[in-house]
Amino acid sequence: TNYEFSVFLRFASDLLRPFSLGRGDVRVALLQVGTTPHTEFSLDVHTKQESLQEALWGVRQLQGDTNTPAALQEAKRLLTNTEQDVPKVLLWLTDGVESGDVDELMSELKAHGISVLIVYTIHGNHQVMQRAVSPPVESHLYSMDLSSIEIITDDLREAIIQIMRAERLSVTHLTSHSAVLQWRPALNADSGNYNLWYSSVGKPVIKDVLSGDSSKAELTSLQPETTYTAFLQPQSSQRPLSPLSVTFTTLPNVLGPAEISLSDCGPQQVRISWGPLQPLWVQRYTVEFGPIPFGEVRTVAIDNQRSSTLLTGLQPGTQYLVTVNALNVDGTERALSVRACTQEAKSEMTTCRIFRQALGNVYRLLP
Repeated sequence: TNYEFSVFLRFASDLLRPFSLGRGDVRVALLQVGTTPHTEFSLDVHTKQESLQEALWGVRQLQGDTNTPAALQEAKRLLTNTEQDVPKVLLWLTDGVESGDVDELMSELKAHGISVLIVYTIHGNHQVMQRAVSPPVESHLYSMDLSSIEIITDDLREAIIQIMRAERLSVTHLTSHSAVLQWRPALNADSGNYNLWYSSVGKPVIKDVLSGDSSKAELTSLQPETTYTAFLQPQSSQRPLSPLSVTFTTLPNVLGPAEISLSDCGPQQVRISWGPLQPLWVQRYTVEFGPIPFGEVRTVAIDNQRSSTLLTGLQPGTQYLVTVNALNVDGTERALSVRACTQEAKSEMTTCRIFRQALGNVYRLLP
C-alpha cells in the first residue's frame, strides 16, 4: 500500500543517515520491486548524505504486480558485479505477503557471501522470511507493526555495522554428507596459511592445512543430521589474526516423503498422507493425481507444514496414480507415488489397499 511504502522509505532514510558514503565506506543502491524491478539508483551514485536523502524522498511507488524473484535476480547482478573482498548486505523491506518462490535465489545470494536482512509486516509469511534471512535470525529478521517500526532502527543498524566489521566463516552449501565453508581472504599464497579444524560432539577432531590464497573449503564424509563446529585459524607471517568459527547441522539423509498411506476411500474421494514431516528441509509439496491409464492430471500445492490432503471430485470405481513431490531447500526433489482405486458408487467407505514397489528414488505403490 502507499502507507507501507512511505513508512519503509522513512525507515530507510533514518537507518542510513549516520553512515559515511562512498568507496571505502558504505555504498547504497535502491531497487524497487514491481512487475518489472526498477533500480532507483546504483551503488556509486551517492557519496554524500544530502543527495542520498533527497533521492530517497523523491522515490515514487511502482504500480503493478510484486515480482520479487526478478528483483532478486537484479539485486544479485548489482552485488556480484563489484569487489569480491568487501562485506555485502541485502536489506529486504517487504509486506512479506506475496513474496513468490525466493528460496533458491536467496540461497544463491548467500552463497556469494551476501548477508540477507529482512524487515516485514506482521501479515507476512514468517516461514519464507526465516528461510531467506542470513543467521543469526534474532538480529537479522524483524516482523513489525509499521506504526512502531522506528524501535528497531538502532538494532538493525548495529547488525549492519557488525557485518561490515566482521571477518566471518560461512556455510555456503550444505548436504547430508558435505558442507562448503567460505571466508573473506585475509592472506595470500606468500603471507601464510590456514589451519582448519572441524568435529561433531564426541567425535575426533579432523584437521587440515590450506594455502594462504584459499577462500573456501569443502568438508566431506559428514554424517546426516549432525551438528558440526568448524574453526579456521589464519597463520600470518606479518600480523596476528583472530580465528573464525561456524556451527552448522547437515541435512537429513532422506529429504521428502519416505512413506505413504491412503485412508477415507470413497466413491469420489481419497485421503493421501505421507511422512516424515520435515518443515526445516522441505520448501513445499505438490500432489499430482489422474486416472489410469489416461485422463486429466490435476495438481494441488501443499505447504511444508502439512503431511496429508483429501482428494475430492474423483470418479467412482476408478484407479488413480497419485504422486507426492517434495521440493527441498537444497533444490533437489523427491517423489513418492501410490496407485489408488476409488470405491464403486454404492460401496461403503472401506480400508484402502496398497502394495509397494521401489524404483530408485521414486517409490511406486502398486496393486
